[in-house]
Amino acid sequence: MDQVRSQETPKPIRDRAILVGAGERYGLASAEIGRDPLEELRLLADTAGAEVVGVVTQTRSLVDPALYIGKGKAQELQEAVQELGATLVIFDHDLTPAQASNLEELLNVKVIDRSGLILDIFAIRA
Repeated sequence: MDQVRSQETPKPIRDRAILVGAGERYGLASAEIGRDPLEELRLLADTAGAEVVGVVTQTRSLVDPALYIGKGKAQELQEAVQELGATLVIFDHDLTPAQASNLEELLNVKVIDRSGLILDIFAIRA
């Protein structure tokens, strides 16, 4: 007698993402600005199929030319990536190619910015 085996479709592996926001508005409490400043980025990440596992924010008025965020915050981000098993870091800002490359080298995971995330969503939907 032939056995019938269940042919379950394997679930796609979702990226485990950490969202990063830096700037003056990220130091304000959600109640002060009326909403979570990373709410839209969370929704975009979910649409792209990523699971948000953490958030790192920094109140900052000047952008670091090498990493966008400060060196201390980059170290904190590196620790969060390791602790949370993140496979992706998504910045809520446009990164220069050098910043993205420097961050990927430091973090050993893929780093994208908001624009790259939106392009990924378009590619998925095409």
